Amino acid sequence: MAKVLGIGGVFFKTADPKGLSDWYQRVLGFPISKWGGAKFPHPTEGCTVWTPFKADTDHFAPSPHPFMINLIVDDIDGVLDRARAEGVEPIGRQDDESFGRFAWILDPTGVKVELWQPPAKAPTA
Repeated sequence: MAKVLGIGGVFFKTADPKGLSDWYQRVLGFPISKWGGAKFPHPTEGCTVWTPFKADTDHFAPSPHPFMINLIVDDIDGVLDRARAEGVEPIGRQDDESFGRFAWILDPTGVKVELWQPPAKAPTA
C-alpha cells in the first residue's frame, strides 16, 4: 500500500528570500545552495514529526505565524553560541531527559524556530 514516508521540506513565502536565506546561513549555519534553499540528508538521530495544533494554541507564541519550524541540531549549545554572536537570543530553553534539549529563537520574519538536540536514544513517539 502506498504511504507517506516523511516530511520532504518546508516551503513558505517571504518578502526577502535572499535576505532570509542569508540570515539562516549566518545565524544557524544552513548550507544555502545556489538555487536559494538548503538540502539536508535524513538525520541519523531524531525523527520527523507532523503535528496539528488547535487554532487557539499559544505554543507558537510569541510568533504571529500559524506554524513553527523544528530543526534537529547536533550541539544545541554551539548553535546558540553562534546565534548569540549574531545578536539572536533564545526566547526559551528546556532540557528534557526523555525527549532531548530544546531552545527557541525567532527568525527575522518572526517565525518561531525550535532547535532540538535529540537524546542519545531518540524517543519513539
